[in-house]
Amino acid sequence: MRWLATRLAAAGLLLLAATGAAAQAPAEPGFDAELARSLGADDYGMKPYVLVILKTGPRRVPDGPAREAMFKGHFANMQRLSAEGKLALAGPLDGVDGWRGLFVFAVAEIAEAQALTATDPVIIEGEMVAEYHKYYGSAALLLVRDAHRRLAKKSF
Repeated sequence: MRWLATRLAAAGLLLLAATGAAAQAPAEPGFDAELARSLGADDYGMKPYVLVILKTGPRRVPDGPAREAMFKGHFANMQRLSAEGKLALAGPLDGVDGWRGLFVFAVAEIAEAQALTATDPVIIEGEMVAEYHKYYGSAALLLVRDAHRRLAKKSF
């Protein structure tokens, strides 16, 4: 009887160990723990962002030197925010519906994205206004900046 109890206990321990191992699924092939950590990725390779839609604002800056300076400042501001690791992605939209562009900030809170957006000359001048949305996307968006630098022959 003692022999049977010992065997049942051993079998139970094996079953518990196997169940615990199954609960911890192995990492996906190619998983790079250091890269995931450096980008702030969760277990799914994702992270929180704030998506900012830039829309036509109440004051169009007239054509001429002031408008050129505003947009030069806009591009410089985007480059600064990107270099700081805050701006993951940015770009223009076609504008036909008043939607002029977008920012994807590598921040989790809308208040921080609002503070960053407020530094942009197109917002300061009223050329554009911003609409904010929380977004959950691939942490790999943070790699776009480095890849883009290898693709661009010219900068703004």
